Amino acid sequence: MAANDYQFLTHWRVAGTAAEVYDVLIQGVEFVRWWPEVYLRVDETDPGREHGQGKAADLLTKGKLPYKLRWSMRIVETNYPRGFTLDATGDFVGRGVWRFEQSGDEVDIAYDWRLRAEKPLLRWLSALLKPVFEANHRWAMAKGEEGLRRELARRRRHAV
Repeated sequence: MAANDYQFLTHWRVAGTAAEVYDVLIQGVEFVRWWPEVYLRVDETDPGREHGQGKAADLLTKGKLPYKLRWSMRIVETNYPRGFTLDATGDFVGRGVWRFEQSGDEVDIAYDWRLRAEKPLLRWLSALLKPVFEANHRWAMAKGEEGLRRELARRRRHAV
């Protein structure tokens, strides 16, 4: 594995249904509202088809560290409501696989994110600062879990 290769395995557990979680996470353009600590801009470039298959967007993201990432994503596989797969290009290149499993009144969420950092800063400094960049990712994903919980609760309130 090259120094600038990363594999992140994230696990969340939230109240709700797999379909609700899928519906929130497939709508990337809304990330700027409910995951603002990380998603600064999401511009949809292709609306995709049923359940988001083929959906594409250009994104501007950040973490706790003072740098931004510009990248594009496309949904390449869907398995509604059990998950979907996206491919990423730009400041990093890779694949992310979201999996949702219903467990009673909650959903077990797993995200397998395998990428190669191509942004020069990350590519050159990964050998030295990889643990720092990994901690930055964990922080960003923790913010995502908090935001997802809030978004699911908001949607339930508005559904009544």
